[in-house]
Amino acid sequence: METKASICILAFYFFLTCIKSSPLQFSKETYLKTRQSFLDAEEKLKIGGNLTLTAKEEKANAALMRLKYAEINASRNGAPFPPSMHFFKGKPIIEKSSVFKILQKMPKGAALHLHDISLTDIWWIVKNVTYRPNCYMCQDVNKSSIKFHFFANPPQNPGCPWMLVSHQRQVSGDRSKFDQMLYNSMSLVVDDPVKTYPTIDAVWAQFLHCFDVANGMVNYLPVFKDYFYEALNEFRLDNVQYIELRGLLPQVYDLNGRTYDKTTVMQIYQDVFNQFKRDHKDFSGGKYIYSSIRIKSPTDILGDVKLSLSLKTNFPEYFAGYDLVGQEDPGKSLLYYIDPLLYPQQQNPPIKLPYFFHAGETDWEGTPTDDNLIDAVLLNTTRIGHGYALTKHPKVLQAVKQKQIAIEVNPISNQVLKLVDDLRNHPAASLIAEGYPVVISADDPSVWGARGLSYDFYMAFMGMAGEDADLKFLKQLALNSLQYSAMTPQEKSNAMNLWKYKWDTFIEDINEAYWYHNHMGRNEL
Repeated sequence: METKASICILAFYFFLTCIKSSPLQFSKETYLKTRQSFLDAEEKLKIGGNLTLTAKEEKANAALMRLKYAEINASRNGAPFPPSMHFFKGKPIIEKSSVFKILQKMPKGAALHLHDISLTDIWWIVKNVTYRPNCYMCQDVNKSSIKFHFFANPPQNPGCPWMLVSHQRQVSGDRSKFDQMLYNSMSLVVDDPVKTYPTIDAVWAQFLHCFDVANGMVNYLPVFKDYFYEALNEFRLDNVQYIELRGLLPQVYDLNGRTYDKTTVMQIYQDVFNQFKRDHKDFSGGKYIYSSIRIKSPTDILGDVKLSLSLKTNFPEYFAGYDLVGQEDPGKSLLYYIDPLLYPQQQNPPIKLPYFFHAGETDWEGTPTDDNLIDAVLLNTTRIGHGYALTKHPKVLQAVKQKQIAIEVNPISNQVLKLVDDLRNHPAASLIAEGYPVVISADDPSVWGARGLSYDFYMAFMGMAGEDADLKFLKQLALNSLQYSAMTPQEKSNAMNLWKYKWDTFIEDINEAYWYHNHMGRNEL
């Protein structure tokens, strides 16, 4: 495939040379040949440009692109176009899309950029967790903030007395309205997001508050296990077969008030992963990336790096590496933490601790946040989380391509957290056009009312990759997600075999539905 691409690009430059040296021979035929060479060369550079579809895939692609063109043409005639709208407004439109329904069925491989507290549908928390015994809540005097916790016997809490959620629901007089209030306390979704969240700082403040509200429930030991199991199932039902998640290894507690250390919490994650794999043979598993909030002291970060080295030794199958998380602009830079981050490689002998750094999640240029991209590459990051500012750094781009450092692009997250409004203008559109190692992920889907990975795939396919991006693009994204995962070579091989089986079944299903539609007059897509 690389040879074909190279020949195509060489031919392109040959035509340019001919035109430059012989301008008087620039006939219409030569012009059209040169124009086509431009198009061919650009097509080969794109993500998926070097793939060749089988006859069955071509047939499925024709069905998919018919639906894609129909949606885009409708938008040109006044219909709303979801990638150009805020996700809260566009989500109901996406869910009616025939393209989206195909993407839901598509085996997407892996989700490689996720956070542990924002994986599972918030309605599952409301309808399942808040209905459990011993679930308490308290509201401050202004009823502007809610806290949750499980107690056998609640302690005194002046100013915010603990009350059983079941009791509060009963006395509310309207269970549905009460449950909606609980949902709203953990969600960013509002009717008017532009007015409610006028700045990045405003939306981030509420974003972090959502986590604070949910933590008290999710970190209760029985819920903690069930929550993660449910998360794995939601991604599996969205045809994702493997996940990698970042997390703080939070302080999990039980009904007696006992708390569990981080190593024990990592063991819990491993146990749930193993149980889910036993229950679902079509799931490849996942790995955990321990993360620190980027407001800690360098001394604390050194402790977290050392803990990561220990976890890597004790949980070789499920522990992937280390990252720093949180709002990047006001947080400490990677350079601020350079001493603890260099610690592993300064040992004798050097110790390898894989890094998966969030970097460049900013609109600003020439700032310490922007420069995190440089430090991430110099520190040999395995992947770059977001990398939104990457296109402003030509040398970093060069290193990313040479080292094949995958870029974890999270379209909806970048829009909801106010880096970009219209996803057609997302800088990753350039990375897609130039064939950089991009993977698409969902970041914190539950907080903005999404499930799984399909919504982000829709945004990438319909808005960021261009009108002519087709099944080759989608297939390459799925392949990228497995290739650039932290799985071992054997794990990747097993996962790839499973994915190929799923992919072939998916193609057969599209073709069956498409031809059934053509011959029987019904659209099963």
